[in-house]
Amino acid sequence: MDQSQSSTGSEALVHVHYLTGRETTLAKIVFWTLQPVLIVAVLTIWFAEPDNAALFGLAFLAVHLFIGFLEYQIPARPEWRHSMHEKTGVVLIVVFTFLIAGEAASSFYETYLTEPLETLRVTLNLDVWPHHWPVIGQVFLVFFSSEFVWYWLHRAEHRWSVAWRLSGHGAHHAFKKLNAINAGANHPIEYFWLVLPTIFIELLFGVGVAAYGAILLTIVQTAVVHSNLRLNAKLIGFLFTTNAWHIRHHSANRAESNTNYGCAAIVWDRVFGTFGDSGIREAGIGAREPSTMEKLLMPVREPYGSAIAPMRETT
Repeated sequence: MDQSQSSTGSEALVHVHYLTGRETTLAKIVFWTLQPVLIVAVLTIWFAEPDNAALFGLAFLAVHLFIGFLEYQIPARPEWRHSMHEKTGVVLIVVFTFLIAGEAASSFYETYLTEPLETLRVTLNLDVWPHHWPVIGQVFLVFFSSEFVWYWLHRAEHRWSVAWRLSGHGAHHAFKKLNAINAGANHPIEYFWLVLPTIFIELLFGVGVAAYGAILLTIVQTAVVHSNLRLNAKLIGFLFTTNAWHIRHHSANRAESNTNYGCAAIVWDRVFGTFGDSGIREAGIGAREPSTMEKLLMPVREPYGSAIAPMRETT
């Protein structure tokens, strides 16, 4: 039996960490090289101009255009290939939330957290950041530290109903077809959760320029882990999340969805026992995908048929 299928032989249980033997040369090259090459390329470009704020938008656009092209040419699940209408809808959601909600969240935290966290740093003598390290080492330290914070925030969203609702996290899980662009398809409210970890680490420890490199690394990783491509998990997958593991987190089955909380770094799931590795039958929060309006209303009203939201009695 093909390893990409479950023991039942169902074609629906595609596991994108395996090649089927029918891939083209392009698909095989992408499988073995895409994730590490993108990480190295973006960080190399950043290292040349670490203070260039324009790199955030340029990296986001370039990575998503490139992966989007590959998803159209060699999708792991052809049925997940977005139509033009679907792609346009997701892109509009991403642009709106990124430009408006993302900026608002960043400004809010920088305004109201900067002074308290800097005061706390002085009070607790937390000026321990290893500025003497090579900058690339500092980037990875920020990255994995921020992912540690995000792991617990994300786990809380799936553990407690009030966190699920207040964050609007269900809107991100509501999509039945996952492509790289879905990385940014979040409820506007959730951006207040998404930007918090890196801002918290940067302000609490006075990180400096390395925080920018960590953000770029996160941009690459979140695009890759939502991608509809076959990608290898060996070696890189011990520390970094790869797309099959994050796709499992998007499963319409609650038990499968309540694993792999590390969107960009899988190491904390391994440490805290929430790692899972298997194919899934379908993504989403239930049998159907909610409308855009239903997604926007999820903080106040869960769509009918939702099977992923934490049960109210969960403690």
